[in-house]
Amino acid sequence: MRVLHTLLFVLVSAFSALGQNLPEKPNPPRMVNDFANMLTPQEQQQLEQKFRAYNDTTSTQIAIVTVPTLDGYDISEYAFALGRKWGIGQKGKNNGILILVKPKAGSEKGKVFIATGYGMEGAITDARSNRLIDEVIIPAFQKKQYYQGLDEATTALIQMARGEYKADKKGAGKEVSPLSSLLVFLIIAIVFGAIAALGRARRNAGSVYSSAGHHASSLPWWLLLMGMGSGFGGGRSSGGWNDFSGGGGSDFGGFGGGDFGGGGAGGDW
Repeated sequence: MRVLHTLLFVLVSAFSALGQNLPEKPNPPRMVNDFANMLTPQEQQQLEQKFRAYNDTTSTQIAIVTVPTLDGYDISEYAFALGRKWGIGQKGKNNGILILVKPKAGSEKGKVFIATGYGMEGAITDARSNRLIDEVIIPAFQKKQYYQGLDEATTALIQMARGEYKADKKGAGKEVSPLSSLLVFLIIAIVFGAIAALGRARRNAGSVYSSAGHHASSLPWWLLLMGMGSGFGGGRSSGGWNDFSGGGGSDFGGFGGGDFGGGGAGGDW
């Protein structure tokens, strides 16, 4: 029993020490906090505007934090503790995403970790985060292109999370996947094609053919194509990865009290 008490005391002491070493929540609130000076002021502002615009439209909060040292702690432990302390994401939805970066220092490797709130683990899986770090962030960081790596990675995260949470607006619904839209398009096309073919067969059998009748049989196809044009692609905008890269975004009122679990992935360079 004494051994158990000792272990509990050690764990509580360790978490307490980590909490004391974590940076305080920024005031005024910011979503990009570059304590390690890896980004220029302009780059910080561009990312800040991007995240504020995304927060305004979806309620999902993305934060980037760079620190000069992890004080000997594992980066994943540090990231989850920081996400909980700052409350990144919305309370109850837990839809926060944190990218924590510690740059290279001397012979010490640089480290990066993507931590997700409980509510984002279904859309941003550990495997996806790990691939994003390996294929996007680390190659850019190795070239000292820190902004490019973070900008491209966060846009990819936005695409992964799109539809997971939306702003609480009346009538807001889930997005339709591109595959579902394509299947609906093909089914409707086949049905209209069968109807048109049947109509032509009946007209040929009765030796009735008129110019007006020909255009009438073609009309549903044009209406179909025009109608599907706006919805084809799952209702997503055609801007690609840069959907949220522009615009100012409103004033950021602060993080919403979200909680973090064990989802995430990391790497070093």
